[in-house]
Order: sequence, then C-alpha cells, then structure tokens
Amino acid sequence: MRPLTLRTFLEVVEIQTKIASFFPFIIGVLFASTYFKQFHFGYTLFFFIGMLLFDMTTTAINNYMDYTKAKSTSYKYEQNVIGREQLDPVTIRHLIFFMMGLSAIVGFSLSILTGWFVFVFGGLMCLVGIFYTFGPLPLSRMPLGELFSGVTMGLGIFAIVVYLNTFTDPVFFLSFQFSTGIFSLNGNVWQILAMIWAALQLMFTIADIMLANNLRDFETDIENQRYTLVYHIQKKPALRLFQLLMYSCYLVILIGWPFGVFSWEQLLVFLTLPIVHKHLMNHKKQVDQPQSFGYAIKNMILFNSAYALTFVLTLILR
Repeated sequence: MRPLTLRTFLEVVEIQTKIASFFPFIIGVLFASTYFKQFHFGYTLFFFIGMLLFDMTTTAINNYMDYTKAKSTSYKYEQNVIGREQLDPVTIRHLIFFMMGLSAIVGFSLSILTGWFVFVFGGLMCLVGIFYTFGPLPLSRMPLGELFSGVTMGLGIFAIVVYLNTFTDPVFFLSFQFSTGIFSLNGNVWQILAMIWAALQLMFTIADIMLANNLRDFETDIENQRYTLVYHIQKKPALRLFQLLMYSCYLVILIGWPFGVFSWEQLLVFLTLPIVHKHLMNHKKQVDQPQSFGYAIKNMILFNSAYALTFVLTLILR
C-alpha cells in the first residue's frame, strides 16, 4: 500500500468537481444581497468551510464505495483512484470519518448561532449526501441520482446560504421548544417561491452533470450493477432530457423576469445561449466518448458564471 499524499488526497475528493457546489454558494450570496439586500460575512464564511468539507466527504465516500462494490477488476484497479494508486482503504475510511466530523462541528455551531432550520434542513441534506453513495442500495445506483443531486446541491446549499444571510430579517424561521414539543415554521411564501425559482437553474445544471456522467458510463455502470436513470429510460430519451434541462435554464429566467424574481441584468445570460447550444450539439455527436462529459461541465461553468456576473452587475448598478 502507498501512503496518502496531497496529490492522491485531492484526487480521492475530486477537488476539481467542487465547483458544482461553489456556484450554488456564491449565487446564493449574490441573490440574498440583491433580492433581499442582506449579507452576513461571518455566517457565510463559516458555512463555506463546512460545505466544502462535506462535499469532499461525499466524494470520498463515492470513490470508497465504488472501490469496495466494484464487480469489474479493470475498473477497480485501473480506473478507481483507490485501487489505481494502491491506497489503503482503511486510511480512506478514517479520512472520511475525520472530514465528516469536522463538517458536523460546523453544522452544529451554525445551528446554535442561527436556529433550528440549519440543523433540520442541513441535516436532511447531509443524510441524502451520505446515502447517495453509501448503504446496500445507494441513491446513485438508482434512477434518483439526478433528482437528489440537483435538489440537495442546487436548492439545498442555495437555501441555507440565503437563510444565513437573511438571518436578521429571515425569509423563513423554524422555532422549537423542548419543554412543550411545539414547533413552528414561519415565512413569506412569495419570497420562498422567488428563492426556489432563482435556484432552478442551479438544480438543472447540476442534475445535467450527473446525467452526462451516466450517459457516458452507461455500459460501465451496467457492468458494475449501477442501474441509473439512463438505464431505465434508455439513452435517446436521456439525451433529450439532458438538452431540455439546459435549455430550461433560460426559460426560467425569461418567466421570472416579469414577476420580479430577476431584473433586466439577468437577461444577459442569453448571450451564452449560442455557445451552450453548440456544446449540446457536440455532446450529442460524442455522447459515447470520454470527452462528452466535458460539455456538461463547460455548460455548467459558462451558464452559472454568467448568471453570477449578472447579479454582480445588479449590485454595481443599484
């Protein structure tokens, strides 16, 4: 067995994929600053540390479970980072518990500082993240991966960030009394709907990454007994869904603008549509090739970068 180095650690946690959770975080901060006109640096920074730790934990769990459950010898020892780099699975397991413990400390601390919503909602999101790849029947091996990844990361991170930044004048607040067992959830339904609507693009682009991964690995997944959404609806409908989710991001902005969820600056994301369309066409031609997954990453980065910049423009102008 080889020792775990910084290089192999970063590969185990797939540090390059953390951008998928960065966008819901930064856009959540920008949306809270523009739509609700509130920002709290301390809570935001603290949550970012915990979010990054937990994101790395779930990825490490994914690689660990794929290694232990692999049916294909070539995948286990040539493709999976643990087998390829001859890492000790026990060391990886200890690393997972260590990172999970640190992220739990952050979560409990934020719950004490800001209320029960972070504890309950954040806890549910963490459970989904853990059981996404862990357990006898992980969510990632079912036709639910796209739904759960999109909702937990695209909406979950976004909602917690908005909550933490609007804590002094909360959009929603959960209270609970131990002595009586009475709880109450208060909020503004129109503001909550606006928040969810603003997160839809994040949900769609993150789900598209999972869908692109499953489209590319269709044959390998079947060999390793991973029966994803692509297996159940077949490749052609899955490919059409992949394209529909991406195009829907623009439709969401177009519908949200007259309702006041977005300002005219967000319409500038339509400038990215020709490039996104080109990527989708190239992906369709190369869907079975390893490089096809890159088009989903490019579209996610391009669209969400433009989406974030439009909120920055709104802050500057207003």
